[in-house]
Amino acid sequence: MEGAGAGPLRRLLLALGCALAAAGAKVLPPPSNLDFSFVQICTLNWTWTAPENVSSSCNLEYCSDIVINEVPQDRREWSKSLFRVTDTFLNGEMRFKVRSECKYDNTSEPSRWVETSVRPKGVPGTAATDLDCVWHNLEYMDCKWLAGKNARSDTEYALFYWYDGLESPKKCNNYSVCEGIFECIFNLTFPKVSNTYPTISILIKDDSEEIRPLCESKNPTTLVKPATPKAVTLSKIKDGIHLEWSESDTFPANCLYYEVEYHSDDPDTAQTIKVEYNHTTVPSVDPNSKYTFKVRAKPKPECYSSKLCSDWSEEKSIGEKPDSMFYFVLIITIPIIVAVSTIILLFYLKRLKILILPPIPDPREILKRMFGEQTEDSQSGAKDDSVNAYNRLIKEEEIHSLVLTETLECSYSENENR
Repeated sequence: MEGAGAGPLRRLLLALGCALAAAGAKVLPPPSNLDFSFVQICTLNWTWTAPENVSSSCNLEYCSDIVINEVPQDRREWSKSLFRVTDTFLNGEMRFKVRSECKYDNTSEPSRWVETSVRPKGVPGTAATDLDCVWHNLEYMDCKWLAGKNARSDTEYALFYWYDGLESPKKCNNYSVCEGIFECIFNLTFPKVSNTYPTISILIKDDSEEIRPLCESKNPTTLVKPATPKAVTLSKIKDGIHLEWSESDTFPANCLYYEVEYHSDDPDTAQTIKVEYNHTTVPSVDPNSKYTFKVRAKPKPECYSSKLCSDWSEEKSIGEKPDSMFYFVLIITIPIIVAVSTIILLFYLKRLKILILPPIPDPREILKRMFGEQTEDSQSGAKDDSVNAYNRLIKEEEIHSLVLTETLECSYSENENR
């Protein structure tokens, strides 16, 4: 679509230029002596000289633009100044161009573009990547990044930072590497009454010329992350629960708000409420339930542009939650107790029934027992007689044996005496 419309537009501009030339329009002379210099890390100052022979009636302004790796950045500006300060892009070719114009004057044409460029140094693909910085509690900046895909495994990057107010760039010394993630932390504080914060320029490079440097400018208000609320206290009041926690002393007043999340038994049913101050009350709670709370802080949009929030505070609970193990044991124990009690009760009831209501004897059984006992007595008497006769026989045999034995002994003694 853009390519299709470029031809007619170009022809229209050429026709307009020809019409202006035919009407006697003049082409302005371009600026001269375009050059650049590093103001600080990641900051370039482009300067040029005003063109000569420009009519005093011309409202002279300069239009400048930036192209990175042949891609326009849509950062065109108009100014009467003979300089422009921009961020530095060192990981590719950065081209700066400027021309002179007579604003609101149709009797002259803009001059041609004057260009110059900053060419990158080092091997492509060695610059640090994925730079991510967080401004913790308005106290320190924590920056993390990854090595370039073509960088050596032993590459040691160094981080430098600067902002308006520092005399010179500073090097970050709190440097570490863990599992391929580079990290550096440096102090960053401003007066508490500040409403505006300067842009932070960050440069990551290596001492060797092989590694390409990386320059980025950060708006610190977009990087703010509050500290985690601490000292969360809970107390019961009437039919509600009152919460209170510590407030950060590094933020200006009324620049933070808080989110309170709480739940009773099921964490999936948690509720979140927004709080303007460092305390709140949750009304109408169940007195027989256990409630768990946690708090986090967020920057207010009217103070900071950051979307970051603090980590959740440590969970605090209030109230008593019934012990599930107790209920489980109770559910198992009660049926066992009931079963054992029932068995014991049935056993004792049976014995009690026998004592209270003994069984009525059957007359037929009584007659059987009567006649049966007589028969058994006669049989047992006969048996006793035969047993007695047998016993007497045995005793007589024993007596005879004894007499015989004694007689033999006496005879044997007499023979010996002889």
